Amino acid sequence: MSRTAAAAPGLGSDPGRTMFPSWLKASGRTLASFAVTLLGLAALTFFIGRLLPLDPVVAVLGDNVTQEAYQAMYKQLGTGKPVMADIARVFPATIELASVAIVIGTSLGIPLGVLSAMYRGSWLDQIVRVVGLIGYSAPNFWLGLMGLVLFYATLGWVGGPGRIDFTYEFDLEPVTGFLLIDSLLAGNWEMFGNAVSHIILPASILAFSSLAYISRMTRSFMMEQLSQEYVVTARVKGLSWARTVWGHAFRNIAVQVVTVVALSYAFLLEGAVLTETVFAWPGFGRYLTNALLAGDMNAVVGCTLLVGVIFVTLNLLCDLLYRVFDPRTR
Repeated sequence: MSRTAAAAPGLGSDPGRTMFPSWLKASGRTLASFAVTLLGLAALTFFIGRLLPLDPVVAVLGDNVTQEAYQAMYKQLGTGKPVMADIARVFPATIELASVAIVIGTSLGIPLGVLSAMYRGSWLDQIVRVVGLIGYSAPNFWLGLMGLVLFYATLGWVGGPGRIDFTYEFDLEPVTGFLLIDSLLAGNWEMFGNAVSHIILPASILAFSSLAYISRMTRSFMMEQLSQEYVVTARVKGLSWARTVWGHAFRNIAVQVVTVVALSYAFLLEGAVLTETVFAWPGFGRYLTNALLAGDMNAVVGCTLLVGVIFVTLNLLCDLLYRVFDPRTR
């Protein structure tokens, strides 16, 4: 071997030793970007909070108020409580609602998107595209109101507003903050069924919009793969259409689909404001709405910062998934 060949980088060396530092360097850049983004977000939200120093008590009572009335309203509003304590109290309800919604949206959206791409131009494809268009266009608050009128007030198939009937409110000692899990841990199947009857309608309303997005993006990813030469080669070799699509093409879009699902979940966590308001769901969205109406800027800033952290964290996880499962990004 010549001296030049021996000195060439990467030749005759262990591939793992050359790839690991580059992967580690890329991960370090991603984490640094994550830290800088969070720092910028914290600075921005702090600046907004100081720029609009609204007093929630003054927002309710007005400027001309006695000191006694001010103190009484101050205690009633609970403005002395830490914001994170309030968020920790209401956020489990939103996580539970969004989690059920994303399970419904994903379990239906991915198969519909794949089937729509497999049978492009068919009646199934047209139905999926129409459903997607309605999911993008129809406002959630209107769908929620219509759902309550039809399925709760008229048919009586689901529970009404709130997370659970009032009769069960004090029958369960919170453990995790998630009613479905806590009722199962307590072995209270009647309460579990009541909680399911309350969550199924608002979760389905939220799932409809995420289903539209997931199915549309899955269809787009799959159509791109089905136009590749390896699909034609697999078919020529005698592989069935279903096995070609699900066994080969879908594997190539799996990371992209996971990214879409993760972003959809983030949108559900922060975008359930109107749905929680319509269904009187005591979650994060309703808490944020009440804070805005009351002029409680500390709560608004805290909620804004939390939403930003959720989005940045999920984007970081998606980026790491790309690097782990897609060698082309390393």
